[in-house]
Amino acid sequence: MGERVGRKLIELQPDHDGFHVLLSNMYASRGNWDDVIEIRGMMTENGVVKTPGCSMIEANGIVHEFLAGDKTHPQIEEIENKLEEMGKRIKMEGYVPDTNDVFLEIDEEEKETSLFRHSEKLAVAFGLLCIAPPTPIRIMKNLRICNDCHTAFKLTSKAYDREIVARDRHRFHHFKHGRCSCSDFW
Repeated sequence: MGERVGRKLIELQPDHDGFHVLLSNMYASRGNWDDVIEIRGMMTENGVVKTPGCSMIEANGIVHEFLAGDKTHPQIEEIENKLEEMGKRIKMEGYVPDTNDVFLEIDEEEKETSLFRHSEKLAVAFGLLCIAPPTPIRIMKNLRICNDCHTAFKLTSKAYDREIVARDRHRFHHFKHGRCSCSDFW
């Protein structure tokens, strides 16, 4: 039924990137890689481009923008070092990467690396570097925050004793002491 609805939505709005991505992810979650390739091919044929994950953070009066997998920031080496440290600290708090939503045909280690390159994680690492406590780290995101980033933010708020406020496409999330204001329902 999901496939029929997805294909009908694409038929009705062939330029809507979300419908293509939704159907592609549905196929990928079932391991139907040929169907994923077909949908991605349709996107290419029709000039449909997936909106990349983007997060913005203001630090010292300057707005910094991060894209998923971004390596262009002038402080990228420091950010990557902080990401590595952050990963170790939140694993000590119980973090286990949630690779269920990584719909790529790659091995588990690559999925974990991909997860840690999400735009909001880059922004939080930057915030930990540049925004002194007790000032909250505030992030704006153009898409919905994924399960893995939500869990990582809860544990980051606990491990670093920092408030993190993330505004995603649907709501505000206020992370403090390992909890989120949405009570894990978003």
